[in-house]
Amino acid sequence: GGLSNAFPELAKDGGCGASFELRQVPNDEPGMSPLEIWCNESQERYVMAVMPEDLAAFESICLRERCPHSVVGEAIKEDVLILNDKHFDARPIDMPMSILFAKAPKMHRTAEALVVESIAFDSSSVDIQDAVHRVIQHPTVASKKFLITIGDRSVTGQVTRDQMVGPWQVPVADCAITTAAYDTYKGEAMSMGERTPMALLNAPASGRMAIGEAITNIVSAPINNISDVKLSANWMCAAGHPGEDEKLYRTVEAVGMELCPALGITIPVGKDSMSMRTAWNDNGEDKSVTSPLSLVITAFSPVTDVRKHLTPELKRTGQASELLLVDLGFGHARLGASILAQSFNVMGVETPDLNDAEKFKTFFTVLQSEINKENILACHDKSDGGLLATIVEMCFAGRCGVDVELSGLPGSNVEALFNEELGVVLQVNTTEREAIVSEFKKNGLGEHVHILGNVRKDETINLTSGGELIFTSTRFDLEALWSKNSFHIQSLRDNPECAQQEFDSSLDVSNEGLSVKLTFDPSDNVCAPYINNNVRPRIAILREQGVNGHVEMAAAFHAAGFNTVDVHMSDLLSSRIELSSFKGLIACGGFSYGDVLGAGEGWAKTVLFNEKTRSEFQQFFHRDDTFSLGVCNGCQMLSNLKTLIPGADHWPRFVKNISEQYEARFSLVKIDESPSVLFNNMVGSYMPVAIAHGEGRAEFASNAALDVAEKSGTIAMRFIDNSARLATIYPANPNGSPNAITSLSSMDGRSTIMMPHPERVFRTVSNSWHPEELGEESPWLRLFQNARLFVD
Repeated sequence: GGLSNAFPELAKDGGCGASFELRQVPNDEPGMSPLEIWCNESQERYVMAVMPEDLAAFESICLRERCPHSVVGEAIKEDVLILNDKHFDARPIDMPMSILFAKAPKMHRTAEALVVESIAFDSSSVDIQDAVHRVIQHPTVASKKFLITIGDRSVTGQVTRDQMVGPWQVPVADCAITTAAYDTYKGEAMSMGERTPMALLNAPASGRMAIGEAITNIVSAPINNISDVKLSANWMCAAGHPGEDEKLYRTVEAVGMELCPALGITIPVGKDSMSMRTAWNDNGEDKSVTSPLSLVITAFSPVTDVRKHLTPELKRTGQASELLLVDLGFGHARLGASILAQSFNVMGVETPDLNDAEKFKTFFTVLQSEINKENILACHDKSDGGLLATIVEMCFAGRCGVDVELSGLPGSNVEALFNEELGVVLQVNTTEREAIVSEFKKNGLGEHVHILGNVRKDETINLTSGGELIFTSTRFDLEALWSKNSFHIQSLRDNPECAQQEFDSSLDVSNEGLSVKLTFDPSDNVCAPYINNNVRPRIAILREQGVNGHVEMAAAFHAAGFNTVDVHMSDLLSSRIELSSFKGLIACGGFSYGDVLGAGEGWAKTVLFNEKTRSEFQQFFHRDDTFSLGVCNGCQMLSNLKTLIPGADHWPRFVKNISEQYEARFSLVKIDESPSVLFNNMVGSYMPVAIAHGEGRAEFASNAALDVAEKSGTIAMRFIDNSARLATIYPANPNGSPNAITSLSSMDGRSTIMMPHPERVFRTVSNSWHPEELGEESPWLRLFQNARLFVD
């Protein structure tokens, strides 16, 4: 409804009326009618009420942030809604608020069930090898890596768990976890669950299973109590279509009146889309598309200690370990609506369901107790693709093999492997297994905990039944099938050569995964004496419209003993703030001006084309007691200011990644010998770092210019592959920069530019993967501490 909805609601919630002037609405299209101006649904607009005495402060904030705004009207005591149009000297709306917001009459609806015959799925003749290959290549089960690497997953510097798991960064995480702040281990977790195809057979079961899946996903995070979990419910339905209203009613009833109260969980928020059907006529032929009833559940919960969360990565600890299945189908092995059935173009009849809320609740409590005792090595929920998909994904993440025995599981071998009943698979040390199983037994779940088998040191995956081998393969062969869809889509969308290189790299059996080698001790706080003196030099955390990495940058420098000051470019242009009062200038990452003017280039031009600001920057860079750092968008911006920076003539410009796509990675880099004051005593170290940029490829004017940069000795950091060799191919070199260059300094080392985001990983818990032995301080904190040492 656009403004016609937002403004009246704002007045109603304030308990008053309102008077608006239509022509105060910002509008660059003079041909729009009053109706269109008032009712159009333009996005990215917000309405708010501001007290008259606060208006000046509000407008000053908008001015500083370059945020367009307009005062469109005012609240009035009379309970009326008035819209004036001075252009036509008219008043299109003049009505009592009570008419607009009167209590709507109750609607009575008749919903009738529509019984649809479904073809039964006979799994007795299914060949297991054929089934494995069908299921792990199904789009629902297969890798979604092509989607994940194009989205920024490290912004804020508070992300503890993203989709990518383990040293090989495999996208199999069950939930997302963030820290609540930069100085705590408390945080929040988020997960999802949905079972839309199941609604074709049993709509209430699809709702219960969506909630069950969301909880078996989030259970891998340490949570005090299941009642801490809150749900958001997104309902979609083709209302009015035969049978759909009844399905919606029964599913809402099952979820809201029965399951959630039984679990002690609430659904405080949600959304609905009730028009999930479209019809059209194509050359005289009536056509339509109808979406089945769908409930997408998003679960949220506070997390007690983000360090204790589990992932699906099988651990190679040097000790014998085993896999346990906690079967939350409680003895059922129903295949209705399973990926296996769908891969044979049938739906089946009987679907999985969450049949016992009390036992499900008990499972949550027992597993949380074991997580807090740190008795579990790995955890993965059983959902799309069933037990088979769960186990092989754990193998992909840990590059391990398994020996799994199926004879103790409900159903036939095919049913045991491919049913999608709720459950989790746990990896436990063999020495701890008896105590963990005993804990489940004490709580009445003993018969539903099955010992599956052992984790192997090699990458062979063996499935047996009654001791007879029924399937064998390797991690390599299965992951190749699992990754194939993602590879083909990436090949069509991005640079196909890069897609091929990534596919080959991810399957390379010699790929050793991410690792860390340090030439310094990150736990040694080299600037502690300065912090203890409580003297914090001022540095400018510089940003422009669209920059989004300034908060984590401020947090990293604050941790190193600086007084970090938020400085918007508008502050400098208006002389509200001057650079002369700062020791450091930090240009942050993000999308200045949406990068539509070229990454960082529009930002740089606001300096270069303003005589006063250009002079101020030049004077700052020429002071010998200052340092500067540009990261990502800030790197691109500073590279365009190289004529103002002493000893930066050899710097490149930064252009679109060779993959032709935004790259969000956790990549290995090595610190080279350079004069950069930020990398002092870090030379020779290598460790992973967050990458998030669309235009990070260093482009030199010529090969001769590249040679000049190399001979200058100022290349501070390069991408390396997982064998610690210079990264010449994608994705180890995610942007295609020549000679794997990703950071340079000025000749005197006081100015440094880089593409990676060390500020997002200055805490160990914000690294997507890290060695177990690392403490609180990530190695990247040393970069910020070095800046503090330089200032003193």
